[in-house]
Amino acid sequence: MRKSFILFILASVVFLLPACSQNDSKKIASMNTEAKIKKSESEWKKELTPVQYHVLREKGTERAFTGEYWDNHEKGVYYCAACHEKLFASDTKFESGTGWPSFYKPLADSSISINMDKSAGMVREEVVCSNCGGHLGHVFNDGPKPTGLRYCLNSASLDFKKEN
Repeated sequence: MRKSFILFILASVVFLLPACSQNDSKKIASMNTEAKIKKSESEWKKELTPVQYHVLREKGTERAFTGEYWDNHEKGVYYCAACHEKLFASDTKFESGTGWPSFYKPLADSSISINMDKSAGMVREEVVCSNCGGHLGHVFNDGPKPTGLRYCLNSASLDFKKEN
């Protein structure tokens, strides 16, 4: 009985662990990077709108198809709404059909960090701004080539600057 239980646990762990691919090694390298900007929650509340605060500081999620940028097709750069760090370029944005802005790669691997998120009864990879630690969204392994990644972000966590 005990041996079969241990085998069951080991099989479950192996099944639940994602296969490590070349894309995962980049994400793992950027996990749990400590934010450079440190502010109190009262300072963030003064600087951000209530929706931005909820998403960026309380790890909230806006409803699908309601954010400002899910259907934005203009050329430009997406910045962190909290600290204005450059995060994603419009030429890496794609239509995922999810109702949130989706990108297949950040401008620089160092501009974001990936953390394990075990909330909502599931295990996901949370995307945060490396500069301020603000919650941006999640990354999934179902994106287009060349990376195969889908950075699914909240519009409230982003600012967009159009290219001229």
